[in-house]
Amino acid sequence: MTVLCVGGVAVFARDMPQRLPILLGLIAPVAVILVAENLGHIKAVSAMTGRNLDGYMGRAFLGDGIATMVSGGMGGTGVTTYAENIGVMAVTKIYSTLVFVVAAVIALVLGFSPKFGALIGTIPGPVLGGVSIVVFGLIAIAGARIWVPNQVDFGDNRNLIVAAVTLVLGAGDFTIHLSGFILGGIGTATFGAIILHWLLGCRAK
Repeated sequence: MTVLCVGGVAVFARDMPQRLPILLGLIAPVAVILVAENLGHIKAVSAMTGRNLDGYMGRAFLGDGIATMVSGGMGGTGVTTYAENIGVMAVTKIYSTLVFVVAAVIALVLGFSPKFGALIGTIPGPVLGGVSIVVFGLIAIAGARIWVPNQVDFGDNRNLIVAAVTLVLGAGDFTIHLSGFILGGIGTATFGAIILHWLLGCRAK
């Protein structure tokens, strides 16, 4: 959906059709990253709740695509589900969708309050740092739990290498800068996993 949205805007915009290949080359990787991130989040929540959520993937991708189109139409970037919420789920053991909808509405309302922003700004950096460590650590562990029910064989060096490289690139936020285009840790981890899995799979055959 992200690719189609950008393509449509390029066709109808002035002097843009000739730039369409360049735009697609920049945006298409972002779409792949968003799909991979959304899929990972669904699998992580599925592992935490013990429920098979594969049936909701289509709905999740559709919502993600529509949100990205709306964001792009307003000049924003691609959007996706926030992994921080998965960390909150792991801590609170609350998985109700309604609770997160209410929390989102409250966050939107408070976002228009400068005083609330100032209050958040008074929280010491070390406190926020400690919270971030716990939340992102829980996200990483929740993702790793996916390997257990799927019985991933880490005795196989191919699986071990793909998992190791992906964890380091993602957790370390390994960023690549290419002529003004920035590919963050999630992107490098996603493409690193895809490329390594393909290369090692080809060698095995």
